[in-house]
Amino acid sequence: MYAVVGCSECSALWVTEGRPETTQCPRCGTRRKHAKRRKFVETDDEAHAREVRASMLANRQGQGDAFAELDSYAEMEGQLDDAGVDDETYLEASGVDADAVSAAAERAERGATSGSSRKETVLAAVRDLDEPTESAVVAYAEERGVPASYTERALAKLVRAGDLSENRGQYRRL
Repeated sequence: MYAVVGCSECSALWVTEGRPETTQCPRCGTRRKHAKRRKFVETDDEAHAREVRASMLANRQGQGDAFAELDSYAEMEGQLDDAGVDDETYLEASGVDADAVSAAAERAERGATSGSSRKETVLAAVRDLDEPTESAVVAYAEERGVPASYTERALAKLVRAGDLSENRGQYRRL
């Protein structure tokens, strides 16, 4: 059950779900028993409750006729794909190679899903290598696109931070 309720202090309108014991006005913060709030409409359909609230707000601003001419939210949402230009057309018109953007997005997605940040690559090297010496970790990381200078600094920082320990030239995770 959804209801469009109003605040007696500041006249704000919002949609509530269910029958909570109390509700708090999102604008002024006044808390009242839900049963004492004025309910303008109660419905089982959330979209209908939102439409009623939007209509009431439009009427308050003197835009009720303009709002009445609009399609419902559900119909407007279905029209979004047809509105404006698509991403590829926009990029091409801006002088950007859309294929290069797509390739970069795929690389970024692969990196995000495999957790391949530079730091994580260094930690993975220490975890995966049988003998994680500095030179072995640097080689492992370089194969995965992490510069040697970064790997050396990261190893030192991770030891100082207590994430790794170094003993006789070999690293291990703590």
